Amino acid sequence: MLPTSHNTQQVKRINVELVKNTLRSMGVGTKASIANLTKLSVATCGTILNELLQTGEIIDLGPDESSGGRPASRYQFNADYASVLCLIIRTEGGIHSITHTYANLNGEMADEHTLFLDEINVTVVEDLIANLIEQHHNVQAIGIGIPGVAHNGVIGICDVPDLMYQPLGPRLKEQYEDVEVVIGNDMNLTVYGLYNQQQFEEEKNFAVVTFPENHFPGAGFIIDGRPLTGNTQFGGEVSFLPFGVSREEQLRMLKSTEGLQELVVQTLVSIIAIINPATIVVTGDTMDPAMRDGLTQGCLNHLIPQEHMPELIIQRDTRREYVTGLVAVTLESLTYRIQVVEKQW
Repeated sequence: MLPTSHNTQQVKRINVELVKNTLRSMGVGTKASIANLTKLSVATCGTILNELLQTGEIIDLGPDESSGGRPASRYQFNADYASVLCLIIRTEGGIHSITHTYANLNGEMADEHTLFLDEINVTVVEDLIANLIEQHHNVQAIGIGIPGVAHNGVIGICDVPDLMYQPLGPRLKEQYEDVEVVIGNDMNLTVYGLYNQQQFEEEKNFAVVTFPENHFPGAGFIIDGRPLTGNTQFGGEVSFLPFGVSREEQLRMLKSTEGLQELVVQTLVSIIAIINPATIVVTGDTMDPAMRDGLTQGCLNHLIPQEHMPELIIQRDTRREYVTGLVAVTLESLTYRIQVVEKQW
């Protein structure tokens, strides 16, 4: 968290971000309308708008319709000023793939393609990124989703063996000093995409848990509207819950209907008891929407009170939400943010 007192440069960066975000949400605005919404002075907004015009981050659409006096200039956020490059690395059923897409600063995606590869290692990823950056205009951030854990850009546990314990993030930052690099867990990114899709009226606790075929389950959480990743990005590794069986036995249980039901229910009960979410989305190719009532009853049989049962949603395919979550997080890496903490006492 930034200290309470901010130097002039920090304040300016915050104001610039405020003007850009306000103009992005407005669509088109004048200096006066932006000042009104941001509560900044007209003079401050004018200075910032002139600077953004020079860099190309906003567009001058010309004068507004005059209602008497000098017509005001209209401005629009230039979503195509820069782009972000997003890669999703998967290994499913022995098939390795990388899906890549670009997004403009409004999160509008284009040029999505999937490559199927014999193997995926750091060199493969670096070579692909170098080729893609060369093809596209002004890439300012790279986002990578992995089926594993990354801490400070260093990959730890991962379903792609050749990426385990590799410092992919630091290596990319060394090659692209002016480009932000984000490496995130697939579940954390998916939960972010799904949470935004719910359009809650107020911030909620929310969870996504997945049970893929032939892989350990994973989960992602939103607490009061904020992603929960944990101290070392290990949050959500629910296969380490004390089920009373080994991880190898878990994989065997997931292959049978009864074993799958038992593990899913125990996982749901643990999540409900710990974070009390409003909604849990259960995903994965082992799941079927017809299982919903049985899973709900299983939680109730474990003495979860009915009034504390979250809405339970079963959605096998969350690929689109995964991509949108990765794009959103990658775009957020470009913003200058200040944490505002409400008084607790």
